[in-house]
Amino acid sequence: MLDFFTIFSKGGIVLWCFQGAGVTESFTGPVNALIRSVILQERSGNSSFSHGGLSLKYKLDNEFELIFVVGFQKILTLTYVDKFINDVQLRFRDRYKNELEQKGALKLLNNSFEFENDFNMLLSVAEESSKARGPAGMRTFEQSGKSQKTVKSMIETKGGDKGKEQGGKKNKNAKKEGKWSLLVIKNKASPSGQKMVENGNQSLTAEEILQKNREEFFRKHRPGASEKPSKSPKPQKPKGKQNRVWNTGGRSTRDLDYSDKNGNGSPNGAEQNLEEMQPASMKGDLLSVEYESSDEEEMEEEDEEVVVRETTKPSSKKGGGLFGMLKGLVGSKSLTREDMEPVLEKMKDHLIAKNVAADIASQLCDSVAKKLEGKVMGTFTTVASTVKQALQDSLVQILQPKRRVDILRDVMEAQSQRRPFVITFCGVNGVGKSTNLAKISFWLIENGFTVLIAACDTFRAGAVEQLRIHQRRLNSLHPPEKHGGRPVVQLYEKGYGKDAAGIAMEAIAYARNQAFDVVLVDTAGRMQDNAPLMTALAKLIAVNMPDLVLFVGEALVGNEAVDQLVKFNQALADHSMSDKPRLIDGIVFYCEYFTIGVGAAISMTYITGQPIVFVGTGQTYNDLRSLNARAVVSALMKA
Repeated sequence: MLDFFTIFSKGGIVLWCFQGAGVTESFTGPVNALIRSVILQERSGNSSFSHGGLSLKYKLDNEFELIFVVGFQKILTLTYVDKFINDVQLRFRDRYKNELEQKGALKLLNNSFEFENDFNMLLSVAEESSKARGPAGMRTFEQSGKSQKTVKSMIETKGGDKGKEQGGKKNKNAKKEGKWSLLVIKNKASPSGQKMVENGNQSLTAEEILQKNREEFFRKHRPGASEKPSKSPKPQKPKGKQNRVWNTGGRSTRDLDYSDKNGNGSPNGAEQNLEEMQPASMKGDLLSVEYESSDEEEMEEEDEEVVVRETTKPSSKKGGGLFGMLKGLVGSKSLTREDMEPVLEKMKDHLIAKNVAADIASQLCDSVAKKLEGKVMGTFTTVASTVKQALQDSLVQILQPKRRVDILRDVMEAQSQRRPFVITFCGVNGVGKSTNLAKISFWLIENGFTVLIAACDTFRAGAVEQLRIHQRRLNSLHPPEKHGGRPVVQLYEKGYGKDAAGIAMEAIAYARNQAFDVVLVDTAGRMQDNAPLMTALAKLIAVNMPDLVLFVGEALVGNEAVDQLVKFNQALADHSMSDKPRLIDGIVFYCEYFTIGVGAAISMTYITGQPIVFVGTGQTYNDLRSLNARAVVSALMKA
């Protein structure tokens, strides 16, 4: 039933392995894919992984740094695998505990672990227990609880339920009826003319009390009656707006005119010299987004540690007193899921508040829990600091690029092959594809490359005119006179209503003939649920095969980023004509203020596994930056 089962250390040393009968293919490919895609990328929140026709289940043993992996065919439904892998983990670590603790990595290379008999025994027990459980048969009518009920009991039950449903209205009436019935009983019990004490009124009969209550009711509800004073004083009404007193005293109104001044008294920005708005030079690699932590953040971390110590205090009841508290601090305690649960819940809420998608935040916290469960804490370290540090390391690992991202070098390599380097921009409506395309154009021409912009947005009115304005502005910053009389940026457009894939193909051919270095293909914005437009985008990419497909994502999308990227990738895969379809290669992350929507950066990279190539943080051409993973995590973890 099982294809393979392997036990190896986190350092890559295989301690023991099993291969099923009749299985000829090696299991190194699926296991290596699991290590690359899940374990190294901190995506171990889900304990299952699919590779080809195999389904892999894995379990981490953080105390001994071991990984247990079992593989079987996807078409099989093996309900005992989760319990079986837990039993194998416990049996293996209990049997070879001393050897794993005492021997180093080099000694483990030459050591052989005899575990086949125990494995076969556990496997047979798991399979037998699965067969014994089996699907439960349907009960007969005599075995059900309804057979014990009579018709009379069911009728009474229905009436009782109906009475309960209407109990809300009957309850008030019942109170009134009970009050008057009590009064009637007292009247009957007392002789006629006898005085009683009722409702604080002494020496009054029931009829006199009733008459008094009627008079009180009419006195309160007649027009002009005074209201009953409340026990608590009513809040006073706020006074009206006070008149503003100007320092000029009304002698001159010239100083009050701010129509041509900014808030600080300087001239309005519209009248500034355009030469002062000249963007700074962007030669070489892009600057990274930096973020400096403050002392307040460190104080907040200390406060969080104190809170977590209080929440985890009941777990030290076994030691009792001062010894139990010290035992929870020094490095003799292994973390459990119960210890980390309060901290993980707080971290999850913090990530969601920072615009990380809810599903992504849950998976990240589960991954951290699996990474730390069973791990021995360091000396005098708290649960909060350990969990927070592990989460920060996981976030940095997720944001780190999984492959080399060096566009300048790739463009130079394409130059040596006498062909243009093609970049295609895609995304939903209104995220800033054309704006970020112009920023990347400015960066490329600053580094000495010529750019051809292909206007493939043939749907939105004004899309071609917007690119033409960017072209004129960029050529004014780099006049053709300084480049041998040739414009460094040109626009290739065929108007509106044409086939975008055909325009892109013609633009690439034109760039090859005219020796352009880079072709930037601007596409129309489209929603991820629009099947015809997604088919057209997949056609454009499949026909022209660009060197780089960039998805432009906006920072304040939150959970929507997950849906956008998943459906864009799915559409590109479904509508491609190749066995190996081109998916999204990178992300352009656009945010006007970087610290507002950094959570969306986590969501985007976690879904695609692709790097954030560019970060646009403003409206000018020189606002383009490269991603700094630690800066993003620092901004994200700040309270």
